[in-house]
This record gives sequence, C-alpha cells and structure tokens, in this order.
Amino acid sequence: MIWRSREPRYDVASGISQGARDYQEDAITADFPVGAEAGFVVLADGMGGHAAGDVASKIILTEVFSELKFHFADVEAFEARAPEILRSVADLANETLRQHTRSHPETDGMGATLVVPALVENRLWWISIGDSPLFLFRNGRLTQLNEDHSMAPQIDFMVKSGLMDPQVGANHPDRNCLISVLMGSRIPKIDCPTKPFELKAGDIVVCASDGLQFLTNAQIEKVLNKARKTRSTEIAERLLEEITRLDDPDQDNISFTVIKVNDASVRATQDRPKGPSTAVARPRRLTTVAPEHVRMPSPKAGPTPMSAAVAPPVTTAAPLPEAKVARAPRPVIEEVQESNQDQSVEDLSPVRLRPRRVTVIK
Repeated sequence: MIWRSREPRYDVASGISQGARDYQEDAITADFPVGAEAGFVVLADGMGGHAAGDVASKIILTEVFSELKFHFADVEAFEARAPEILRSVADLANETLRQHTRSHPETDGMGATLVVPALVENRLWWISIGDSPLFLFRNGRLTQLNEDHSMAPQIDFMVKSGLMDPQVGANHPDRNCLISVLMGSRIPKIDCPTKPFELKAGDIVVCASDGLQFLTNAQIEKVLNKARKTRSTEIAERLLEEITRLDDPDQDNISFTVIKVNDASVRATQDRPKGPSTAVARPRRLTTVAPEHVRMPSPKAGPTPMSAAVAPPVTTAAPLPEAKVARAPRPVIEEVQESNQDQSVEDLSPVRLRPRRVTVIK
C-alpha cells in the first residue's frame, strides 16, 4: 500500500519574462506557505522609463507585500476587514511613491499598476488599480474578474453602440491610455469588491501583467484547456512558450502567477488552524517612492510576455521601447513553494498614457 500526502489546497507557480524589451518594469511575488489555507499575490507593472517605472513597481511590491504578510499572520482578522485592509495597503504604497518623488524629482511621472488577489480557503478577495488582468478559468471558459482601468473598455463600448468602426476601435491609439494608476497622487478608480468571489475546485486563477495579453483571450483559454490537468508549473511553461512563438518585436515584459484550486472546501471556524504564535513585526520601511500623476487631455478611448525568470518572493519585470530590441533568454519557470465599467469616454478626463506595444515616456 502506498501512502500519499493530501493534495495541497493551492498549486501555485509564477513566470516572468523580459520579452523584447531592454529592461523590466514588472515586479511580482506570490506567498503561499506550505500547508497554508491562505495566500496572496502582489503584481505591479511599472511605467515611466528605466530607473523610474522599475523603481515604482518594486516600491509598490515591497510596501504591499510587507503589510499583507503582517495581516496574514491572522487570516480571520484579515477577512473581517479585507476590503479596508487592501485599500489601506494600496494607499500606503501610493504615499510612499509620492514621498520618493519628492526626494528624487528625476523620477517624477513614474507609476505602476497594482493587482493583489488574496485567497482564503475558497474565497478570493482582490484589489486592482490599472489594466493588469486577473483571470478566472472555469469549465473551459476564460473570464476577466477585475476591471480594466484603461480606455479600451470605453472604446469597445463605442464600437458595440455603433459609434465607432470596429477596425478603428481595434487599432485605436488611445486603447492603452490608463485612467487609473498608482503615481503618488489621487487614485481615480479602485476595483476592490466588498464581498469575496467564491472559487470552486478545478478553477484556475491567473494574475498577470498586460504583457500576457499579447496573447488573445482565446489563445490563453486554449492553452489552459490543454494543460488544465497538469501542474501549475507546466501551465506557466506552456503560456510562456505560446508567447515565444508569437516572436513579436514589440513584446512587453511578462509576469504572471498561476493558481490551481485543488480544494474548495470550507472549514468550520473552530477547526481552522490558528495563526503563528510568534509575533510578526512589520518591517521598517527602507524604501521611499512617489511621482506626481501625469494628466493629459482626454482622448477618445486599451496588454503583453518572452524569456523568463520565475517569481519567488520578489521578482521584477516590465518594458519600454528603445531603437534596438534586445531578446531576452528563454523563460524559466519555477514552482512557488506551497509555502463595470460602462462609462462614456467624456467622463474620464484624467488619462495616463502607457501603450503596451509602443511605450511612450512623457
């Protein structure tokens, strides 16, 4: 008789790639301790150019990760105030960006998106600012759970309403203009549901930078359908291989985490393991960061992967264009230790530009 340990609740792996860019501006980390019934991912996609966008994404990741690590020492207490806590950590990261820009004026204009999916048993909380997608793959279908804070949804709405030609909408230069992002100033839009999304066994959650969206949703869905019964490391590898096949000279940085939900059971409160008995101290903040937001006149209406390094606790990645394109080495995948937007274009005046295929630095 062969004894096998219980399958972990979550099977998690992350992938990161520089793509065709000369440097990276993404930062990603996944924290799922061995045997834990909870975990979270922090992903920030920087904007603002070399030594700015990458700094912004790293600062945001560092601040958000350290605060969430503190709160996840008591998961029940976190869930009791999840939306409030998630908003507070985003505000903290935004304030840190603001202070950094004050001390380093040369970084003025930098910023980053933020996506944080936080899982507790079968419950998924998240906060999202920007256009980095949070996907759910269920019953063979791929859907995006979080809002897209770019002009793309508004342009698509205009196309659907007959106000814009489909071809014009598909290639509109303003599709990638962000209407909300962390830049050290007021955050125009935040997607943070007041109630958790209920996951089911067999679900696959993918948290990604928009570099993954050089693949269409149909292409991502096809990969997940073929690899859904394999480990998360295999799924991550397949996604990076699919992006490599595109051989797109404008390929943006790619970073993502794949979370397979093996167990969606819910324990009775009295049966849930208690948090660690050792005191968890908030790390002292050694980083400072923050740029003033860049406001542009509102246009009319908004994704990107290639070789990779995997994401243990802290990793980086994200792009910007140069005259020459540098190919990054082949992607590497590493398994992470289990350790409504129907607004008119006119309503969205503060627009920030961060094209996916052509990055423009203002």
